[in-house]
Amino acid sequence: MRLTRTLVVLPLLALAAVAAPAGAAPADPRAGSGSGDAAYSFAVIGDVPYGDAQIAAFPRWIQQINRDPAVRSVVHLGDIKNGSTVCSDDYFALIRSDFDTFEDPLVYTPGDNEWTDCHRTNNGAYNPLERLAKVRAVFFDHPGRTLGRETFPVTSQADRGFPENVRYRRAGLTFLTANVTGSNNGLQPWSGLGNTEPTPEQRQAVQGRTAADIDELRQAFATARARHDRGVVVMQQADMFDPTYTPTDNDISAFRPWVQALVDEAAAFSGPVYLLDGDSHAYNTDRPLATGSAWLTTYNVHGAADNLTRVTVDGSSNNTDYLRVTVGAPGTPLLSWERVPYAS
Repeated sequence: MRLTRTLVVLPLLALAAVAAPAGAAPADPRAGSGSGDAAYSFAVIGDVPYGDAQIAAFPRWIQQINRDPAVRSVVHLGDIKNGSTVCSDDYFALIRSDFDTFEDPLVYTPGDNEWTDCHRTNNGAYNPLERLAKVRAVFFDHPGRTLGRETFPVTSQADRGFPENVRYRRAGLTFLTANVTGSNNGLQPWSGLGNTEPTPEQRQAVQGRTAADIDELRQAFATARARHDRGVVVMQQADMFDPTYTPTDNDISAFRPWVQALVDEAAAFSGPVYLLDGDSHAYNTDRPLATGSAWLTTYNVHGAADNLTRVTVDGSSNNTDYLRVTVGAPGTPLLSWERVPYAS
């Protein structure tokens, strides 16, 4: 049975359109979308649905996004369940059936709650790598195409065993997803299976996936530079720069190669770069890799990326809105966005 959800009204400030933060790299005046898109807008969600009430409300929220005339595609940044519920085949099938009701193309990148953390007893004590294989089978059964009723082609790493890593071009921007998740990018011990340290199988999987992610990133930037694209948008689940706590090495060590690759590629790109993530559940925008940022020291990376803006979407109990992102015309800020509240 679908349950009734109580509307949480966002403050007025949260409903205002948010332009790219001050100091962002200006839009590249070079024209040419390569896809014929004008005033392209897309919706971004993540860390949803969490718990019974949101599971019940999720179909309504999808229909509201479907009715948004500006939205032409949707991105889900991972975590299709909360961290204390079972990672069952039936649940995956339920969410896939919901995903299939999106009218617009849907790009989805997995989160830690649907595979990395499934070793937990209350999640079913699964082997996380087996659950990742199941996520791929359920949600990436047609590699090279998006989900949703209307689809578009994407370039996929399916031939390497990573169908979730994709890239595509819209409105003169290169977009890419990378399977970069919370729980230290999947390296935290599988305690629910009795482990106090990462297993050899786990370490090998993290290393292989990280190498594939970095290759995807480098290829995306290489093609963006070759096409003189206006910007690059990187999309992942993990919040590697959560401002609400001080991380330990156990929280972030596995992210370091990826963070260094982000710095290297963004710094070598002449236009704006955006990193969209979820994971920490609270809307935020910042420049975590800009010159002088403490995160550069925390990750012990070389260089800086002054042109990279990070945006975290609302999730979990804060999941009262979706983020509508709009690509600006040449000569205007490249991206602007607003938090659109869900109706009751």
